[in-house]
Amino acid sequence: MNEISTTPVWTDPQGRTVPDQLVKPLDKLRHSLVYNAVAEAKELQRAMRDFKAKWLSEAQAFVGLAAAEYQTTIGGVKGNLTLRTYDGLREMTVQVADRLTFDERLKVAEALVGECLAEWSADARPELKAIVERAFKTDKEGNVSTGAVLELRRLDIADERWKRAMDAISDALQRTGTATYLRFYERADMGAPSVAISLDLAKL
Repeated sequence: MNEISTTPVWTDPQGRTVPDQLVKPLDKLRHSLVYNAVAEAKELQRAMRDFKAKWLSEAQAFVGLAAAEYQTTIGGVKGNLTLRTYDGLREMTVQVADRLTFDERLKVAEALVGECLAEWSADARPELKAIVERAFKTDKEGNVSTGAVLELRRLDIADERWKRAMDAISDALQRTGTATYLRFYERADMGAPSVAISLDLAKL
């Protein structure tokens, strides 16, 4: 990486070297600003990772302590867990969720559902079309919303092709691991709702 104070030659986005005297002062200042911001962001990321590991470990230790009081053992936090302060004003939750994705059979389901909608076009309810379009819509990375796809299975539709499509969705669902979420909440008093303590920079 370019260091302003020690690097006499710069590298542009195309990988070409540029002599220091040809780099504009504003470009150098921008480089320094972004370089330092990213460095601090990485430090914050490491700190947040350590923070999460610490309090997950503390929660697991507490569950073990509670189990020991009843002369048994529990192999860590396996599912959802909520811990509250004695006054009930603060809480910490641990949520363990499966990471789900779909294999190529989702495309089969999409084709079958598309056939149904094409045939029902005159009679299909607008809300049904909206649900289907949302289910198969992909994000910038080309992924679909697992929850939106699974929502289709709740619809009670008797068409044989629709049923085959729902079977294809069930068969396409793959569990690729688990994700552990750690969240914190607080309330002003017992009559107030719990408010999440956001650790998302975009929400601060």
